[in-house]
Amino acid sequence: MAAAIGQRMWRLAARVAEVIRIDALWLATAPIDMRMGTERLLARVVQVFGSAQAHHGYLFVNARGNRMKLLLHDGFGMWCAARRLNHGGFEWPRGAADMATSMTLTKQQFDALVLGLPWSRLEQMQFIARV
Repeated sequence: MAAAIGQRMWRLAARVAEVIRIDALWLATAPIDMRMGTERLLARVVQVFGSAQAHHGYLFVNARGNRMKLLLHDGFGMWCAARRLNHGGFEWPRGAADMATSMTLTKQQFDALVLGLPWSRLEQMQFIARV
């Protein structure tokens, strides 16, 4: 009985992972007001990018750089997730206030960014050139 329940839960988790797929990540360089919810963030995405693409994630940060929001279109609706660092801040490129500047991230860069690591220097950090 327990094995059957575990197998059903595993299949359910696999289906959820298929729905919440991220094919591309876009980083908005201008800070936003973290009180913005899904609708206002979606309006900013449409303003800058023209539309929110299915399976694309859009990352935003506050002015202090210690809070981040991810807006994701899963093909059916929108997801909004938040992350806050207790100490330090996210490494974030700064852009104009109109949010017109953006950039894409790889999965490895995103993983490092979420942890608060220097994601923009991942390639440099793979090698030790000096002792």
